[in-house]
Amino acid sequence: MPTYPFRQLDVFSDTPLRGNALAVVHAADGLDEARMATFAHWTQLAETAFLLAPSTAAADYRVRIFSSEREMAFAGHPTLGSCHAWLEAGGRPRGEEIVQECGIGLVRIRHAGPRLAFAAPPLLRQGPLDEAVLARVRAGLGLEDVEIRHAAWVDNGPGWLALMLPDREDVLALQPDYARLAGLRVGVVAPWPGGEADFEVRAFLPGDAVPEDPVTGSLNAGVAQWLIAADLAPSRYVAAQGTVLGRRGRVHVEAVGDDLWIGGDCGTCITGEVVL
Repeated sequence: MPTYPFRQLDVFSDTPLRGNALAVVHAADGLDEARMATFAHWTQLAETAFLLAPSTAAADYRVRIFSSEREMAFAGHPTLGSCHAWLEAGGRPRGEEIVQECGIGLVRIRHAGPRLAFAAPPLLRQGPLDEAVLARVRAGLGLEDVEIRHAAWVDNGPGWLALMLPDREDVLALQPDYARLAGLRVGVVAPWPGGEADFEVRAFLPGDAVPEDPVTGSLNAGVAQWLIAADLAPSRYVAAQGTVLGRRGRVHVEAVGDDLWIGGDCGTCITGEVVL
């Protein structure tokens, strides 16, 4: 069977093994979708990415992203991790920015000092939650209505909705009932005044092999678009995520003109070959 260059990375942390792990298979054009899905299920990571030649001259590379259960049109930590792996393997962008092709189209990526950052894609669904969905989320998280300050759809591909709670300790204390949340992807955020970051975030994915994501770029992108537009957050901030899982994720958010950049540190933990 053929072998493919392989990397496993840590994304959204400057401390090795404290961010979100990502498997990346290089030069994967010879793999069919079924094989990609099987390998992604086998890794049991939040996501696995497959690098391919772009199908358009506007892109530097193409990526297909799979969770353990399904292919995803877009996800944040695979976007930064795939870019890091592509650059580390010798990839050279055509312009000042790197352009990734994925299921939602073209995503711009830049070097932001020591880290990478992607331009947040537009929200596919936004606005308030209907009462039936909000009731399911309250029940699944064990919350009373008065404990939820704000709630909205923040979907940029994976299907995220998000809640804002009063403070960080409320977020960290959550013990979700995943059966009641089945079929939803739920993010929760709260301010962290005077802390190491400006906000604390958690991401719940019922039914996935990893039901709580350690650090989530797509969720943070959607949450940032929502919070900044609603004047609930400044145009530049840092979000912490993964705390209850023993991680130290840090997502760097910065609005510049019409762009919202979502950045984080990436590091390679494993290199080698995978037999597929």
